[in-house]
Amino acid sequence: MAVPVEVDLAEPYVELSYVDAVRERRRRPLLDCVTARFEDVAAVRPFRWSRGERHFSGWYWAATVGQHVGFESWLERDRLLLMDFDPEVAGIASQPFWLHWHDGKRERRHAPDYFVRRRDGSAVVVDVRADERIEPKDVEAFDVTRLACVQAGWSFERVGVPEAVLLANVRWLSRYRHPRCLRGPVVDRLREGFAFPAPLMVGADAAGDRLETLPVLFHLLWLQEMTAEGLAIELLGPSTIVRLADEGDL
Repeated sequence: MAVPVEVDLAEPYVELSYVDAVRERRRRPLLDCVTARFEDVAAVRPFRWSRGERHFSGWYWAATVGQHVGFESWLERDRLLLMDFDPEVAGIASQPFWLHWHDGKRERRHAPDYFVRRRDGSAVVVDVRADERIEPKDVEAFDVTRLACVQAGWSFERVGVPEAVLLANVRWLSRYRHPRCLRGPVVDRLREGFAFPAPLMVGADAAGDRLETLPVLFHLLWLQEMTAEGLAIELLGPSTIVRLADEGDL
C-alpha cells in the first residue's frame, strides 16, 4: 500500500474500496469518498452460512429502505432491527466498504458492519461486537475506523448486545412493519380511541374488532406515530398505556 508523500502520517492513511452503482469495484483515498452515498452501495463481501459455524448470516427486510439488508450474526440482525425502528434513520447499508491502512508492518483492512444515513444528512459508521468478544486486533480496527470517520466527517459507533426488553418489544412490532398493515379508516378510529392516553387493548377495542385494529395499532407504534409507555422497561401487554406521539417524541 503506497502512501502519498504529501500525507501527514500523524494519522493513519486510509483508502476505501467499495462496489459502485454499476457493480464495479473501486479503491480511492478516504477523503475522495466523503460525499459518496454509501447507504446505496452493495455489500463488499457475500453473506454466507455453513453448517457448524457459530454465526448465522441472512437478510432482513428493512422498512426504512424498502429492501433487504444483510447481516452476519444474530447480534447484527438485532442491531439492524433497532436501526430500522429509529425514526431518524433514512438509509442503511451493510458491509459498505473495506477500510485499508498500513500498521507499520503490513497492510490491514476492515469492513465496518453498517453505514447509516440519518434524516439530517449526517452519516454514522457502525460496528457490532459484543463486549466480551473484542480482541486486540478488533480494538485496532475500531480505533482506525473511528479516526477515519473523524477525517471524513462521519460519526462512529461500536455497539454491543442491546437491552433485552426493548429488543423484545421492537421485535414484536417489527412483525407489523410492512406498509400493508396501514389502513386509513382504522387509523382515524385509533387516533380517536387514543386521543387521551389509554390501555392498549381498551383503545384497540374502542376502534373496532381486534383482528382489524391491532395490526394497524402495532404498525403505528412501529412508525412511532403512537407511543407506548415503558417500551424499554416492560413488555407490551393489554394494559400498556398508549398515546398519540407528539413532536417531542419524534
